[in-house]
Amino acid sequence: MIQISDKAIERIAVLRSEDNLTENHHVRVSVKGGGCSGLMYDLTFDDTVNDSDQVFEDKGVKVLVDKKSLLYLAGTTLEFSDGLNGKGFQFINPNATRTCGCGESFAI
Repeated sequence: MIQISDKAIERIAVLRSEDNLTENHHVRVSVKGGGCSGLMYDLTFDDTVNDSDQVFEDKGVKVLVDKKSLLYLAGTTLEFSDGLNGKGFQFINPNATRTCGCGESFAI
């Protein structure tokens, strides 16, 4: 399961509104190879639910995760920070054994 913080939910609503997206555009979270630690997070909106997707819902927001990525993301929380030390979505992933300094890549 993937959880979403209240701040991340607020930011998702703002982004949907700015891009004129509907509630049928769900949050897709996936893991791809790359980055300085070996794996990178990818976060997009998607209005297509594939047969192989796992669908989670937290506080009214649906999250789509392909089965391969789910192995790396189980138990992850999606956060949003807008503080002085950085702005953007952050993944709090209990499975990651190391992360890079910018927080965009990780290793298991």
